[in-house]
Amino acid sequence: MTWFDRFEQRSFEVNGATITARVSTTERPALGSVQKPALLLLHGFPQSHVMWHRVAQLLAQDYFLVLPDLRGYGDSSKTPGLPDHSNYSKRNMAHDMALVMDALSIDKFYLCGHDRGGRVAHRLALDHPGRVQKLCVIDIAPTLDMYEGATLTAPYMEFARAYYHWFHMLQPAPLPEIMMGANHPETAKAYLHAKLGGWGSAGLGYIEPQALTEYERCFCNAEALHSACEDYRASAGIDLAHDRTGREQGTRVACDMLVLWGARGVVNRLFDPMALWQAQCSGVVSGQAMPAGHFIPEELPDATAAAIGGFFR
Repeated sequence: MTWFDRFEQRSFEVNGATITARVSTTERPALGSVQKPALLLLHGFPQSHVMWHRVAQLLAQDYFLVLPDLRGYGDSSKTPGLPDHSNYSKRNMAHDMALVMDALSIDKFYLCGHDRGGRVAHRLALDHPGRVQKLCVIDIAPTLDMYEGATLTAPYMEFARAYYHWFHMLQPAPLPEIMMGANHPETAKAYLHAKLGGWGSAGLGYIEPQALTEYERCFCNAEALHSACEDYRASAGIDLAHDRTGREQGTRVACDMLVLWGARGVVNRLFDPMALWQAQCSGVVSGQAMPAGHFIPEELPDATAAAIGGFFR
């Protein structure tokens, strides 16, 4: 398969940001048609939409695919964070995605997110329940449960070791950015490789060379490192406030969910993803552990495409 040969690259000016995305070249029928369903795929940290390359090629026959770079990642806008980090809140990033789908004249769609994209997808399903028909999240547990699980009654040290970047990147700018290599591209590259090769992935062999080159191009600069830190600062602050308010109000995911997690990953070791997501969803929740680390769509593209495709069909 060639590199995104059935997709076109587009830019969308929405919500004060430029969102870059690859979109199926197959003509999208008018609203209300029963032709190809739309599927929005959201990537995670420290990647971009190219993480879906192999999966997207396998799903392109059956779905109209939209593969954006989240705000702050890939070729999308990398604007400075606001004092309360609200422009990088999952609510605001989810709003970006809703507006992209509006621009494509897509009202209802299937939704799948990996890692940070899973957190944006979760918020999108909560805030726009009439639009998300089914939701899949990959190798995450709910953010609030993960932070509140980091207590002395949980495997605190193991959580802290595995998710040290959560606590490092939320520190005030610019210290985390500098330590990650904002002023030194080779340091940023080493940080990127360490992240991509960790979390049960056992090295970089699962990543296509062209994808790795894209990750290096998009991540190893000061603006991208700042944006990524703002994403994590928002998750430890304003996102938790939104989550707590929603739970107090009884807000849950309304549609059916599929939960996939890596058997060698940290989520599997420290949390019970099925139980946690069942508690946050009023629909039917199904799921399975995949024989992979954290980066499941790239480690197991065939199995991931089969699981996603089977669920959405």
